[in-house]
Amino acid sequence: MAPSNSKTRKRAADSTTNDVVKAKSKRGRPSKTSEAATPKIKRKLEVKPSCRTVEGVVLTLGQGDTGQLGLGEDIMERKKPGLVAIEDKVIDVCAGGMHTVALTVKGEVWSWGCNDEGALGRDTSEIGTETVPGKVELSDKIAQLGAGDSHTIALTTDGRVWCWGTFRDNNGQFGLTSDGKAQPRPVEIPLPAPVLKISSGVSHVACLTEEGDLYTFGCGEQGQLGRIAECFTVRGGRKGLGLLVDPALVRMRGKRGSGKSHMKFANVFCGNHNTFVISDDHEDVYAFGLNNYYQMGLDGEAARYVPEHVESMSGKKWNYIEGGQHHTVALSQDGEVYVLGRGEYGRLGLGEDMDKEVTKPTQLTALRDICGVATGSSVSFAVTKNGEAYSWGMGTNLQLGLSDDDDVWEPTKMSGKQLESRDVVLVSGGGQHTVILARDKDNNTAA
Repeated sequence: MAPSNSKTRKRAADSTTNDVVKAKSKRGRPSKTSEAATPKIKRKLEVKPSCRTVEGVVLTLGQGDTGQLGLGEDIMERKKPGLVAIEDKVIDVCAGGMHTVALTVKGEVWSWGCNDEGALGRDTSEIGTETVPGKVELSDKIAQLGAGDSHTIALTTDGRVWCWGTFRDNNGQFGLTSDGKAQPRPVEIPLPAPVLKISSGVSHVACLTEEGDLYTFGCGEQGQLGRIAECFTVRGGRKGLGLLVDPALVRMRGKRGSGKSHMKFANVFCGNHNTFVISDDHEDVYAFGLNNYYQMGLDGEAARYVPEHVESMSGKKWNYIEGGQHHTVALSQDGEVYVLGRGEYGRLGLGEDMDKEVTKPTQLTALRDICGVATGSSVSFAVTKNGEAYSWGMGTNLQLGLSDDDDVWEPTKMSGKQLESRDVVLVSGGGQHTVILARDKDNNTAA
């Protein structure tokens, strides 16, 4: 395979952003923020690794023409999961648009895939090095990861945020910081308080602090930042790029035009182009961003630029709310799976008769005792408590772990030689590939 900066790479199908982008790799030294720019924060907390406590191995499948499978230069696609060689056990994995990152038990980050705009956070100037895992040099122990189309985000165990790569909008890349440049090495993102959780969409990031405050930054064209008026969402308008890329607080809309009120949150989940937040009492769900297929469960197809109450999802406790390009999959605390949004290609799993929009959360009754869900652009996944993985949706990119590339309209058990002796812990869906964390069946001890 040619090096990642030698030709144009295709983006995920059915995207609301540019489908094809030409870019050259950008090399440079790790970026550092000045001491004056980074607030002095007293660190008390110990951030947990995305609620993951199980050590396992990484498996990948789907399209890999930019190295996102991590299986070497000669493997461009796989219908069934293949084993990725990483020297340490892994506790979390995350699939970006065309790259992949993994978190080891040592708190180290490994990356592979497309590095045209710095999403790997490491040097891949030697031909072929982007097609296999390589360690990202970070001085801090990492607890959580997130990945978008062209960026990666990492949260340290003491609540600090690092990011590398670039953000994108409909006009192309616009950098990661207010200077408009991509960052090929990790740069610390200043925040006023320690962060407990990070979540990443295709080109935006949400950070939830230990105090329950929500900060967002990145692309805001579809309203996914929840804090910027529509007239300023394209490169910040006359207010400048810093309005987008400098993290800022999300506030609630006040009653009867009384301005914006401050509200605390308990959790946050980024979809591709939208964001869901859960109130601090776990009773109410709010959303902002793209709703063109009713994927946020809100009336009307208009995008929302400030948080709006999702009546159809409130009143139920949610463990996960995962958003693809135009659909959403949510997991309740009772282990029940609900879907909404666009139904084409089977991404909702409701059968071939349900190929249009589903405007309110609808339960997938065939799935029980589920402990995790995930989405790719046009695919969906669920993991059972006994270690089985189910997939459904668009089959074109071979992301579903089945025998062919047909679309799958109902949840179907994933298979493959690498899964025969392993239990699936979690699945992450990318633009054209799928990443699995799995553990040996005879080794079910938590780390």
